[in-house]
Amino acid sequence: MASTEELKHQLDEFRTNFEALRAEIGKVIVGHESIVEGTLTALIAGGHVLLEGVPGLGKTLLVRTLADALHLKFQRIQFTPDLMPADVIGTNVVAETPEGRKFEFQQGPVFANLLLADEINRATPKTQSALLESMQERSVTVAGKTYHLHRPFFVLATQNPLEMEGTYPLPEAQLDRFFFKLLVTFPSAEEIETILDRTTEAVDPKAEPVFDGQRILDMGRLARQIPIADELRRYGVSIILATHPESEYATEMTRQYVRYGSSPRGAQALILAAKIRAILDHRYHVSREDLRAVAAPALRHRLILNFEGQAENIQADDIIEDVIKSIEAPAMAV
Repeated sequence: MASTEELKHQLDEFRTNFEALRAEIGKVIVGHESIVEGTLTALIAGGHVLLEGVPGLGKTLLVRTLADALHLKFQRIQFTPDLMPADVIGTNVVAETPEGRKFEFQQGPVFANLLLADEINRATPKTQSALLESMQERSVTVAGKTYHLHRPFFVLATQNPLEMEGTYPLPEAQLDRFFFKLLVTFPSAEEIETILDRTTEAVDPKAEPVFDGQRILDMGRLARQIPIADELRRYGVSIILATHPESEYATEMTRQYVRYGSSPRGAQALILAAKIRAILDHRYHVSREDLRAVAAPALRHRLILNFEGQAENIQADDIIEDVIKSIEAPAMAV
């Protein structure tokens, strides 16, 4: 166990590395500060990110820039209806060897550190499910043999919220494997001007490597050492339980519009993200504000609305906000 002074030095270095990585990405990516911070948070925590936004907002560029800044192996898969699982994880092929013909495993694009699953909801459920094992166990199994993936392994998937024709919505099990779901919004007028300056002039900005993947793994282990009080852990559990309509913690809005609430993976994402946020805020412990700040990206994709919720176009973020307010009310009244 590290001493207090040693831990303080490590956390200072954590913040320095995080800011250096964010600044390097900022050389290419205009705006989207919360998206960049959320993506880096999930990467350090060892999770994956689902980016939702219309085309042309820089989702693909973000993960490519992240790969450049981290000096990691990057692969991109364009998901289409005719994409097969073997196109993602790889397959056994017949190879000629001095001993004769034999089967050899040919690795698919999933064998990378950073994997961009572009328009993931365009592939069939069979192909989408090819990512399930790799996202959770960091391995793939082909013909009864298991192959381990490189570390760190980070999936950043994108989907278009507008176009539904020819798409296959991600099943709950797939969504639950994403640490965060981040909503990419349209840039402001000033940001569009900056984008035009960077993309229509002779200068082509490019991110340079800041450090390697081992540093990311070390930062993730360090973040887990940040303490959280039992009371705050129970507060996080209360937020999760309040998303379940049958729970005693459920709000009126949850009971009316939610069919099924967040899984325990949501609680894990909530706590880990709060710990990283505490470090970035120069604190050595988790606060309620940390948990509240990361609740929406950690839980919005884990709430399954019922028919009434879908019919009335209720947003998961509104339910999460209502949950946090209802849990805060008794504490404020004391």
